[in-house]
Amino acid sequence: MSTPLRIVVGITGGIAAYKAVSVIREFVKDGHFVEVIATEAALQFVGRPTLEAISRNPVHTSLYDDVAQVRHVSMGQRADVIVVAPATANSIAQFAAGLAPDLLGNTILARRCPLVLAPAMHTEMWENPATVENMQTLRDRGIIIVGPGSGQLTGDDSGIGRMSEPEEIVASAYAAVAAAPLSPGRMPAFDLEGRRILISGGGTREPIDPVRFIGNRSTGSQAVSLAARAAARGAHVTLVAANLEVEVPVGVDVIRVSTTVELHEAMLSQQPAFDVVIMAAAVADYRPAVVSESKLKKDAVGEQLTLAMVQNPDVLVELVASKHVGQTIVGFAAETAESSEELLELGRQKIARKKCDFLVLNKVGWNEGFGTQGNSVTVLSQAGDIVESAAGGKLDVADVLLSSVATTITK
Repeated sequence: MSTPLRIVVGITGGIAAYKAVSVIREFVKDGHFVEVIATEAALQFVGRPTLEAISRNPVHTSLYDDVAQVRHVSMGQRADVIVVAPATANSIAQFAAGLAPDLLGNTILARRCPLVLAPAMHTEMWENPATVENMQTLRDRGIIIVGPGSGQLTGDDSGIGRMSEPEEIVASAYAAVAAAPLSPGRMPAFDLEGRRILISGGGTREPIDPVRFIGNRSTGSQAVSLAARAAARGAHVTLVAANLEVEVPVGVDVIRVSTTVELHEAMLSQQPAFDVVIMAAAVADYRPAVVSESKLKKDAVGEQLTLAMVQNPDVLVELVASKHVGQTIVGFAAETAESSEELLELGRQKIARKKCDFLVLNKVGWNEGFGTQGNSVTVLSQAGDIVESAAGGKLDVADVLLSSVATTITK
């Protein structure tokens, strides 16, 4: 883990303010010092006692609190990162115009650190030309934008404008700190500093025709968490991304792919330049032997559709065969099993076949593993021994895995 950070979390007045509690909680769990600035409107959605209990610090609201401490300037000057979640359309307009009517606006103007915004609003507000222009202004200034995503909004509305999940926001904040110059007094105590880590993530898609594909339920969130934490611990990270459903944090290089063959080519071509290779993507074992150039029609195909399938390359096996001296290769195995003993046996059989340095074993099912906020994994050594186990948020799991990897990297 890196040196504890000083993080300011700004909360503005939107219904998504309840998610800010989870953002704060993740930062505190990771051992960071968190100060919360809530607008008066935000406190209509989340109570001050809740925010103070989670952050373990007083919540700041007024521009005129502790005037002698010059709080409206000092908080921004001292922070390693400022995160605003949610960032409403109104607050975004203020930030773009450089207005400072309250403590949060003053703190942002006085900052010396990265600013991460997590927008949240109704679709019509997000697509309004004024908001579009304000967002472009902020991006042009180097402000980091996380989301928004699409989904259920307030009431019966649904569409783009939903605030990103807390884990994505936290990951982006850590990556922003890693990519930024050091704040005064913060030392680079990173165990992966200078290392190059290649990670694959997401789920591959094998086309049937221009409309349909065979895929899997992976969102890529565990791989993105690995990339974010590796970057925050000082590594140079490249993510080979197959159809991610989560955003890649700033500071991480991205190579976009779709099929297993494309991922195979990208991983093998990039491999020689990296100290660590982590195969976290969910790849298809087979692909259609023939891909139709036009959409398959029911009236032409009939009641049954039979697809001939051919085997895809085994990316992990080829990476192991191509590894250079001192390189560490980590595989992932998502398995269904009736018991922990059966799961462990499946993992030991797999690492015996693949011969990677570590295998991250996790149980998946209809409601676990893919598409969830948490994860539970067991890390096996090449000999099949249990190196580590971890359960919790995917950022926490990522840190446990990276700590295992860090001990093996040749100095």
